[in-house]
Amino acid sequence: MRRAAGFVGGWLESREIEAETTEVMGLPVIRAEVGPPDAPTLLLLGHLDVVPGLPGQFTPRVDGDRLYGRGAYDMKGALAVMLLVMHDMRDQDEVRLRMGIVSDEESEQESDRGSDALVEFGFLADFAITGEPTNLQIGVAAKGVQAMRLLIGGRSAHGATPWLGENAILRAIEVFHRIESLPFAGQSSELFDGPSINLGRIMGGDALNKVPDACAIDVDVRFLPEQNPDEILEQVRGIPDTEIVATFRRPPAIVSPESPCVVGLCESASPHHPGDVMSVGRDGASDAVSFLRAGVPAVEFGPLGEGHHGPEEWVSVSSLRSYRQALVGFVGQFPGLVPA
Repeated sequence: MRRAAGFVGGWLESREIEAETTEVMGLPVIRAEVGPPDAPTLLLLGHLDVVPGLPGQFTPRVDGDRLYGRGAYDMKGALAVMLLVMHDMRDQDEVRLRMGIVSDEESEQESDRGSDALVEFGFLADFAITGEPTNLQIGVAAKGVQAMRLLIGGRSAHGATPWLGENAILRAIEVFHRIESLPFAGQSSELFDGPSINLGRIMGGDALNKVPDACAIDVDVRFLPEQNPDEILEQVRGIPDTEIVATFRRPPAIVSPESPCVVGLCESASPHHPGDVMSVGRDGASDAVSFLRAGVPAVEFGPLGEGHHGPEEWVSVSSLRSYRQALVGFVGQFPGLVPA
């Protein structure tokens, strides 16, 4: 991560763009700025980290219009474009353009995050854009995160006579299926068909020839903006013989689609997208919530692609050019969108 941050910092500095790198929980956080300090301020937000991948995914390859590689779509393609936009707008004098780059967006850290540190540094703006993958649409709402670690018990026995015990791992899978059928799981909203529920990890068993008597599972619930995460936890607690031993929560993101900045960004993106760019609901969370909590309207907006967090992640090379044009066009009209 430090090598990546060093490359980005060096790239900015070599182009005479003011940049500063600090650390939060041992991970680099980069701040860069161009334009006059007293002008309307726009923040571009990105992250260097990626989820784990197969070895081959860290060697990029191009096939036609697709650039394959871990993080290409989430969100190194967007991050590279944002760096170019900082350079494109370096000499203009109408907008204070800030760029924040963190290294822990994909982490399970609930507090002391890089995006929270940017807010604490006072690195704020009138509007913020994070380059998460949206296929050139504007993400005005995102699900919240209510992750939980559940401990499920069983009864040990010899592996040769499993009928004499109670397999905690099999019970844990049953518990997960019960979570999928709880009342909150069947709810929907205008932008979302329903919450997302994923069984991310199973940890159980200590010997091949023994029926496991304990199992822990990590369940990742992405809840709707209209849902109450405390009520979700209460429903899960109602499952017999199931204990919640740890939780991780991030709030949902909601921005009015009628905000002048949102409307202006849609106008800048529309020439590069054949369909409707407005009012997209995002299943995944992002660092936009740190700025929303601080009163900064923040949306997700990124290039075309597919497969983030999967085995065949790719970003459209041609869409990166469109993404750059959309961002530059938005910066050009940004002063007129911010109240005086």
